[in-house]
Amino acid sequence: MLSNIGVPGLILILVLALIIFGPKKLPEIGRAFGQTLREFKKSTRELTSDVMEEFEDEKKEAAKITK
Repeated sequence: MLSNIGVPGLILILVLALIIFGPKKLPEIGRAFGQTLREFKKSTRELTSDVMEEFEDEKKEAAKITK
């Protein structure tokens, strides 16, 4: 999705954000976006590890049944 934007599009978006939000609010917005992204990644990792643990448990139970 973001690979189609390119450098000129990214610059245009940043200039528009600077005009709309102003130079004082832009760092706050960036910080909030970064925190949101970190939380999303953390949740994704936790969810993935939970699913993998359950998969491993099911795999072990299936191995016990086949013995």
